[in-house]
Amino acid sequence: MKIKTLLALALVGLLAFQESMAQKFHVLSQREQAAVIDQWLEERIETLLPALMDRAGLDMWVIISREYNEDPVIRTFLPATWHAARRRTMLVMYKAPGSDKVETLAVARYDVGKAFKKAWEPDSEPDQWKRLTELIVERNPQKIGINMSKIYGHADGINLTEYNTLMEYLPRNLHNRVVSANDLAVGWLETRTASEMASYRHIQAIANDIIADGLSEKVITPGVTTTEDVQWWYRERIKELKLDTWFHPSVDIQRADPSNKESERNFAVKAEADVIMPGDMLHIDFGITYLRLNTDTQQLAYVLKPGENEVPQYLKEAFKVGNRLQDILTSNFVTGRTGNEILRETRKQMEREGIRGSIYSHPLGTHGHASGPTIGMWDNQGDTPGAGDYPLYPNTVYAIELNAVVFLKEWNKDFRVMLEEGAFFDGEKVIYLNGRQKEIMPIPRPQPHLLNW
Repeated sequence: MKIKTLLALALVGLLAFQESMAQKFHVLSQREQAAVIDQWLEERIETLLPALMDRAGLDMWVIISREYNEDPVIRTFLPATWHAARRRTMLVMYKAPGSDKVETLAVARYDVGKAFKKAWEPDSEPDQWKRLTELIVERNPQKIGINMSKIYGHADGINLTEYNTLMEYLPRNLHNRVVSANDLAVGWLETRTASEMASYRHIQAIANDIIADGLSEKVITPGVTTTEDVQWWYRERIKELKLDTWFHPSVDIQRADPSNKESERNFAVKAEADVIMPGDMLHIDFGITYLRLNTDTQQLAYVLKPGENEVPQYLKEAFKVGNRLQDILTSNFVTGRTGNEILRETRKQMEREGIRGSIYSHPLGTHGHASGPTIGMWDNQGDTPGAGDYPLYPNTVYAIELNAVVFLKEWNKDFRVMLEEGAFFDGEKVIYLNGRQKEIMPIPRPQPHLLNW
């Protein structure tokens, strides 16, 4: 067969493989994504916002943001075709006494999506701040929430200039009504609707599928491929699928070699690039952004040595300790319990069962490291003041992130089982978005018809 023919067939095969990969999980077009995002936003404003304002004890929420210096919260109120605030954008949300609806106004030159109707005419009132003040005074709110917070960066979006100007324009008698909207901002960011959760499993499934392909013989040639090669493969794959990521993926190696100190590495230090070899345990930290929701996942794969057809039993047993630690942590998710309380109860059970390890779980949603109860930090296994004191609420999503340290006599050293899985808390139980890893992925994957050769 001629070389040109062989090359043509190889190209056809490659294109077919790429096409099958792209179609394995349906990814919406940009236009379709925009329609979903806008639909979800309307639903959230109508069904979530009134109850969240009541819970926070606020009857007015004012968000002020300038172009290129956006409040983290305002981005979640913008329609899909807006990528940022325009000039100075002011959003006013007011829940009148006895009403079950929230009035949504935009003190801006344009409507902001369908929900926020323009409430300012520059031709009749050139001063935007004066118009904002008029709207506030007309409604006479008892508490005016603004995004200032000592605890969460997500809820601390108003800058000093905007705050000072607001206070200059507001009548003196309203100054003492201006309060932090911390709890409302966090509630808005962390709470998921049924519609969002219907798609979150799909989003996590896409992420898991990409992870599995990257940690396989499709991408890795032992003795040739480096961990950095795999990281950049993930970046390219994300772009091919028209998805985004909120952090650069990391791939690192633990191996029996005494010189490998990965199980002791401080997470503040990036693992060095290395060539992947048989007998290596690979660890991936990976996340995608799709439909304004984020994933954050860590999984493990093992590179089979010559003559091995499956992951060694001692590694399988070590992995089970990681799963057990996940069970202990999620069993302590109780509505109203703070992140610090969840951590303390989990560590008590770890001690009783003789499990070494660390817990550093966090909320997940419109941000990868989202607002809500912090459940431990990798560099602090005690209480986290502020974020750790925030309570657990229903209909929220978390990255169940942790590691279990297991001594392997076969390696004569510790092995760190690092796991992270997205999960939904419905108020009573924790449900993994798309299951969780319960077996280490072998590289290459088993081929039953070749196992006995």
